[in-house]
Amino acid sequence: MTVNVVILAAGKGTRMNSERPKVLHELGGKSMLAHVIDTAGKLAGARIHVVIGHGGESVRETFAHQPYLNWVTQHEQLGTGHAVAQAVPHLDDADDSLVLVLCGDVPLISLDSLQDLTANAGPDRLALLTLKTSDPTGLGRIIRDPQGEVSSIVEEKDATPEQREIGEINSGIMALPTVRLKHWLASLGTDNKQGEYYLTDVIAMAVRENCRIYTRTIADEFEVQGVNDKLQLSRLERHYQRCLAEQLLKQGVSVADPDRLDIRGTLTVGKEVSIDVNAVFEGDVKLADGVKIGPNVTIKDTTVGSHTEILANSVIESAELADHCSVGPFARLRPGACLADRVKVGNFVEIKNSTLGPGSKANHFAYIGDADLGSAVNVGAGTIFCNYDGARKHRCTIGDDVFIGSNSTLVAPVAIANGAFVAAGSTINSDVSANELAVGRGKQRNISGWKRPTKNQGTSD
Repeated sequence: MTVNVVILAAGKGTRMNSERPKVLHELGGKSMLAHVIDTAGKLAGARIHVVIGHGGESVRETFAHQPYLNWVTQHEQLGTGHAVAQAVPHLDDADDSLVLVLCGDVPLISLDSLQDLTANAGPDRLALLTLKTSDPTGLGRIIRDPQGEVSSIVEEKDATPEQREIGEINSGIMALPTVRLKHWLASLGTDNKQGEYYLTDVIAMAVRENCRIYTRTIADEFEVQGVNDKLQLSRLERHYQRCLAEQLLKQGVSVADPDRLDIRGTLTVGKEVSIDVNAVFEGDVKLADGVKIGPNVTIKDTTVGSHTEILANSVIESAELADHCSVGPFARLRPGACLADRVKVGNFVEIKNSTLGPGSKANHFAYIGDADLGSAVNVGAGTIFCNYDGARKHRCTIGDDVFIGSNSTLVAPVAIANGAFVAAGSTINSDVSANELAVGRGKQRNISGWKRPTKNQGTSD
């Protein structure tokens, strides 16, 4: 069976006060439309059509890496029925095919709900997702007959005072038989207070044709919450993050405060992991057993080995950390930083495109860029790897058991062999052989009889 998924994503989103199309605003590090597409894509037999309008080209460009999407342009926004009608020429209309209508600004719709709707729709059945709420303001009401069967949907602007008291509302999400939907869409009119083609009018048409109406009624307002402004988006974000935090807690992760955690991608965790407050995870992050994440840490596209600790206020991006490492506080690991077992990176140390061998350490105030360090290397405070000559990057190679004294400058390309020692304050611009002491600093002079300059009387600071 083919499921023609039609995602409505043409709205301008005026209340977002943004040049960006509404459906491209992000929730959990992913656009709202991407959430909907990813969920719909898990349905068996799904063919996805996205109806775009305002900012349509930027929407298409955002999803250029997904060639299986079919884009349909709604040049005029004349209502939901008109939007779905634009996709009609592209729909598979086999006798058993369905149309599943979704909204690009309802990002948390669940796969369970969609599977239930498509399982209960057919050639003579239509399936609706409805919500029971204490505040139905602004939403279409589900009208039921005395037997409790759905007879129609009435938009709020067209509803009577009695109908507005109804607490069951239309989510905008429904599954319909394709062949019959084409017929119903062709019969839609604009005899309503908004002068639009309402998709919801097909419900009454279906009832008149003895098409059965199945409803899945939920109580989770967040699942079908549409986003019209950034206040609604922020509330949905916190709900989404809270759900992710609760999933981690159920897996045995110690989360210091579930309300102060942000996952903007995929977080995979092992056993006995602990996460302190205000941690942010972006992209694809993997934390092995026993990892400890301190407060105010940001980690992106990184693998962290077992029993490694990331201390407060550290920022890590596109790095690989092995087991029993310590990073931070206030450390920065940039793309290409690879730490072997038991490496220690201390406060205000920055590492980029470099490997540090087992047991090596840089405890304070250092920059290591484009370098390969062996095992048990000590990098003193204030050390800088000068890797850029203004046009090209160059690498430094440091052997095992090398000691680099504080405030040293290594001018790449340079190689320091095993067991060598660089004296503090040295500038090294040529290779150092094994077990040699390298001293590259100016000779100190002490000038006797020198007098400190004095200020003229009456001169202010």
